Amino acid sequence: MTAPAFDMPIGEAMRTQRAIRRLTTDPVSDELVRELIALATKAPTAQNHQAWEFIVVRDPEVKAKLARLNRRVWRLVDKPVAWLNRKDPKFVRTHRATAHQADNFEDIPVLIVCCMTATRRAPSPVVAASSYGSIFPAVQNLLLAARAVGLGANLTTMPLTINFAARRALGIPWKVTPVCIVPLGWPTGKYGPTTRRPVGEITSIDRYGNRAWLDAEGG
Repeated sequence: MTAPAFDMPIGEAMRTQRAIRRLTTDPVSDELVRELIALATKAPTAQNHQAWEFIVVRDPEVKAKLARLNRRVWRLVDKPVAWLNRKDPKFVRTHRATAHQADNFEDIPVLIVCCMTATRRAPSPVVAASSYGSIFPAVQNLLLAARAVGLGANLTTMPLTINFAARRALGIPWKVTPVCIVPLGWPTGKYGPTTRRPVGEITSIDRYGNRAWLDAEGG
């Protein structure tokens, strides 16, 4: 199989990107996963520290352990969150997709565990944002690269919530911090368009709450 070309315009990848949780069991080649991670590492990084590590999980036993952790956390939040948002049809669709992923987590072809090597304690939210500011741009690069070649992906933290057990399953030392997992595979459906709130609703000019752009949009 010829490796897909990463030739999708960046604007198209951004406009059509979405969390894809329904995946086939078709294999994803090591060559393609290596290229995705290579593109992830092209992201900006604080002081060029490149404080990231990626664990590519294919081993059925390791995936099964992470799947059990994922379901333990999912069972705690599933019904309460579903009930609170039961009248929101968009949420209901997303919730069903998340439930599907939880039920089939061990069947996902590849799990990429994204970690950072900076483990200092953050005395404030701003310092925490600085610490995580290197890994999350890399994760977004990974997600966009996956979209560009038609792979389905999303970001999840649920299996890592039970931190000690997740570390043990993955053999992660304490000097490395697991941040999120990107389940990766070929989607069962299509990406389709995404809907987002207008820019004017979420943007303030000069001071918080000054929605000048919303007025310009006629809102």
